[in-house]
Amino acid sequence: MVQHQRYNQLKNGGDEEAATLVFVWTDRGYYRRRRPKILSFLLLSLLACGFILAPHFFSFSSALSHLSDFFGVQNDGLAGDLYVNAPLCSSISNGSVCCDRRHFRSDICFMKGDIRTHSPSSSVFLYSPKNSDDDASSTVDGDELQHEKIKPYTRKWETSVMATIDELNLISKRRNSDVDHSCDVIHDVPAVIFSTGGYTGNVYHEFNDGIIPLYITSQQFNKEVVFVILEYHDWWVMKYADILPHLSSYPPIDFNGDNRTHCFTEAITGLRIHDELTVDPTLMKNNESIVDFRNLLDRAYRPRVTGLIRKAQEKTSECALATPKRMHNQQKKPKLVILSRKGSRAITNQNILVKAAEEIGFEVHVLRPEPTTELAKIYMELNSSDAMIGVHGAAMTHFLFMRPRCSVFIQVIPLGTDWAAETYYGEPARKLGLKYIGYKISRRESSLVDEYDKDDPVLTDPSSLNQKGWEYTKKIYLERQNVKLDLTRFRKRLLRAYDYITGIHLQSQHLA
Repeated sequence: MVQHQRYNQLKNGGDEEAATLVFVWTDRGYYRRRRPKILSFLLLSLLACGFILAPHFFSFSSALSHLSDFFGVQNDGLAGDLYVNAPLCSSISNGSVCCDRRHFRSDICFMKGDIRTHSPSSSVFLYSPKNSDDDASSTVDGDELQHEKIKPYTRKWETSVMATIDELNLISKRRNSDVDHSCDVIHDVPAVIFSTGGYTGNVYHEFNDGIIPLYITSQQFNKEVVFVILEYHDWWVMKYADILPHLSSYPPIDFNGDNRTHCFTEAITGLRIHDELTVDPTLMKNNESIVDFRNLLDRAYRPRVTGLIRKAQEKTSECALATPKRMHNQQKKPKLVILSRKGSRAITNQNILVKAAEEIGFEVHVLRPEPTTELAKIYMELNSSDAMIGVHGAAMTHFLFMRPRCSVFIQVIPLGTDWAAETYYGEPARKLGLKYIGYKISRRESSLVDEYDKDDPVLTDPSSLNQKGWEYTKKIYLERQNVKLDLTRFRKRLLRAYDYITGIHLQSQHLA
């Protein structure tokens, strides 16, 4: 039985949001999208044409296995990525290993045949029958036929974090009849092998780098798949205990902690990732989208949420008996949830914000999620909300819990976070079908105006500071900045949200 550990045993430590909020940066500094120079553009065009023509040079025979159905090469939206339609490794023969390393974000390897785990050596072996006419000179390292190394984590471009990820050996070998290759556990379904190391512990990374890629990679198997986890954390399994059974019908395996030999006939090592907090339907076997993933979340959390609601009703039943019922014709107020922060990037005049929203007509709920807060409780609040307000940070990932096509997400964007706010939350929220409103604060709304001269680049040219590197962004704009909203200016966003929501409600009433 998996034992529950505290959620705040996070690898990054400190503030869940500030600790690992990632812009796109490299070891050489802060990265921003730029228009490529003409030579780079021509080179990328030539490479892209080469990949598009690639299918004509491969033979894709029909196959019965799950692996033959696995396809999809993503355009990750980052420099160095190419949109490729050629499904490399879409069809592999029995007893072979195929690795697709073309993508900026992640590597992924496929194995088919007699597959056996060996955690003491951080290896997964693929055994092939030994033929009498084998030429020993054709093998690598004695009986090795092929040796691939992979770190199954979806931030391949970020060398600093990848250095912390355990490496796995994928080795194809000839079977030696003199060596015991017996199985301790035999599985009749495929394995998906991945790591929960790296930035796990930050809710943005847990969804973006882990849960959504796991959905993308495993959805084709209809839960008939076993998850084998490197750098296994009990708290992670407990935190996502509502979701994991909707991706796999089997308990996950702790690769490093389970020394038994697990045997499979098919295995995928590594995860596919499409873009920030999204699923690209053009790259999915059955055209699943981020809305389908959101529907899975709804199925996953519904039983727990139902229980929480029932429990709350039981606690208030006595008071409810003494409270007059609302008139049937009384219109229900739109529910607005404010995700409150403490420490950096807090809204210092939040109480005034609450009053302003209530005056407009919202029923306001202030939610202060902690690392230990059960996700089902956050889901319950946001799934029943009409609008959410929050300052840019990892907690904005919870927009995934809002209802598509009928909810408004207002993101407050502090100085120096424009690009990240749009890339990591704004654009993905639109893809989910939310009404997204980005509110870029003015200089006078930032607490930094009290620390720097009015002509300082920190205030006048934040992009120049970001380009100096992540440490500048983190120390100045993420860790030392709070927000005091100009309510006269911000009120316009509240009114826009209110009008949008009430308009949808009126349409629904007319349709009913």
